[in-house]
Amino acid sequence: MTPSTTPRHTVIYLPNPAVGVAGIHQAIVTRLGGVPKPHRSTLIPQAADALATEHAERGRVPVLVIDEAHLLDHEQLEAVRMLTNHDMDSTSPLACLLVGQPTLRRNIKLGMLAALDQRIAIRYNMPPMTSEETTSYLAHHLALAGRSDTLFSDDAITLIHDTTRGYPRAVNNLAVQALLSAYADNKSIVDEASARAAVAEVTQE
Repeated sequence: MTPSTTPRHTVIYLPNPAVGVAGIHQAIVTRLGGVPKPHRSTLIPQAADALATEHAERGRVPVLVIDEAHLLDHEQLEAVRMLTNHDMDSTSPLACLLVGQPTLRRNIKLGMLAALDQRIAIRYNMPPMTSEETTSYLAHHLALAGRSDTLFSDDAITLIHDTTRGYPRAVNNLAVQALLSAYADNKSIVDEASARAAVAEVTQE
């Protein structure tokens, strides 16, 4: 018997929470194949119905992934809580993943968001990478891009790690800037000088 290849989840990715409460609901409806209604009074129940339908009729659990979630305001966080509030908490047609900076944890701990805080089943705080992990992280991304040879010197990697303190997104940004600096200087490898130029550019911004 051939195992089913039907996906068990439907991912709804929201990269920019600045869209507001309406934007969150519009993203849900659109991703689930609907046409968002123009008014919030009808849009919110439309989104809730779309989530319930995806779960009950299609057998897939919608997963709402909100990036930069530390930028969510109180109203948006409350809207997320309400989306998970279904059938008196016996079941929920939605899984939600909030990805953000440490301020997200502090915001949710506020008394006015206690109901949302109580709904969070799993919490994970990703610590910064060690120097060795930063080296492996860069090597992995370079391998994915098709480069297995040395592209960053040891000194450049050390400077990138020390400057970013090992935070992945900061490492990404600085490494890309260092690559651009090396390319501009017609270098075949990102050396410490290229990394320093990148640090100066990023710091200036």
